[in-house]
Amino acid sequence: MKTLEFLNWLICLLFAISYSYQMVYIPVALFGKKKEGKIEPVLHDFAVLICARNEERVIGDLLASIKRQTYPRDRIHVFVMADNCTDRTAEIAAAAGATVYCREDTEHVGKGYALDALMRHIKADFPAGFDGYLVFDADNLLKEDYIEQMNITFSQGHDIITSYRNSKNHGQNWISSGYALWFLRESRYLNGARSILNTSCAVSGTGFLFSRAVAEEMDGWPFHMLIEDIEFSIYQITERGRKIAYCPKAELFDEQPIKFKQSWRQRLRWGRGYFQILRHYGGRLLKGIFHGRFVCYDMTMIIAPAFILTTLAVIINTTLCVWGIIVGANLWLAVNSILQTLVNGYLLVVVVGGITMISEWKRVQTSAWRKILSVLTFPLFMYTYIPVALAAIFHRHVEWKPIDHTMSVEQMQEKGIKPPDETK
Repeated sequence: MKTLEFLNWLICLLFAISYSYQMVYIPVALFGKKKEGKIEPVLHDFAVLICARNEERVIGDLLASIKRQTYPRDRIHVFVMADNCTDRTAEIAAAAGATVYCREDTEHVGKGYALDALMRHIKADFPAGFDGYLVFDADNLLKEDYIEQMNITFSQGHDIITSYRNSKNHGQNWISSGYALWFLRESRYLNGARSILNTSCAVSGTGFLFSRAVAEEMDGWPFHMLIEDIEFSIYQITERGRKIAYCPKAELFDEQPIKFKQSWRQRLRWGRGYFQILRHYGGRLLKGIFHGRFVCYDMTMIIAPAFILTTLAVIINTTLCVWGIIVGANLWLAVNSILQTLVNGYLLVVVVGGITMISEWKRVQTSAWRKILSVLTFPLFMYTYIPVALAAIFHRHVEWKPIDHTMSVEQMQEKGIKPPDETK
């Protein structure tokens, strides 16, 4: 059992070495400032891309928040891909003034395929194209100056920009708050710090922009892995040599899952997606690391070694504990080692979550006690990645499945949550 104690210590050390640089990101994000030249913003024509599958309960709110933007309305053209819908999504989007396309394809399932079809429709029907393309999910809500702020950053010459990701239902339960706190940390302490240090950020699911040049190079949307956002990011970094910029003043609100079954399914897809990315882009990332490209190391940390080390820890602890039972060894050392590792990990995640919550306190739309509770339950949410990581190795046939979105503006108001245009 001393061997198990040593191996747990070694795994923790590898975790610390791998991710210690992210601790440096914290003071950078808190005290650093991004140096940007004073450039007069240019008014650009934007295409808004929304892929929606049975989103009749929320898509109208997103389209309404786009109409309320401070950016000139005639410079925004909204496109909706109603992807295998069986509800009124297309009808609601069309009534709101969007250009709507419908797609019926149950073989090629996922946001990547829907985006690809939407981009090809736009190329055929609007050959002049647009200066920039903004990608949102149907459940999003935008702060009223979102596009204005993105345009300011876009005018500085960036080809790809990601934004600040807040949540509509942070305080709904421990699952939604776990997601929400993670995305707040990602926005402020990962992308925020990367931006200040002038390295590349990463696109995370929704709320990002890419330029006409990027659109023309892609000729559609050729990213169809299980986590197409990370695939897009790593491709642009390793193959095109681009830096993804960050616009902290452009804030969107995203609805997080509240049911564990849905969360499990989503994160299992992410887990398999990480392995896909590692298999396809691992060599290029490793080559970049050896050539001194810090961004390649940073992007590698997104996909590994967290999942690999977590899985390794589970396998080692399970195997040695079973072996200890067979040979009649004293299991107290093993239990003590596991508990100590879990407690130390819990405290570390509470600190990281606490720092995030304190700095983003005013932007989190829930009560004070729920904010505090979300910090305390954040490690529990993160610990649920342990069985997810293990399942991702053996569950090879993972498919993209939609997440139910039900948090409308009306429901937000009923729960005492202020919609974006009411949060000043």
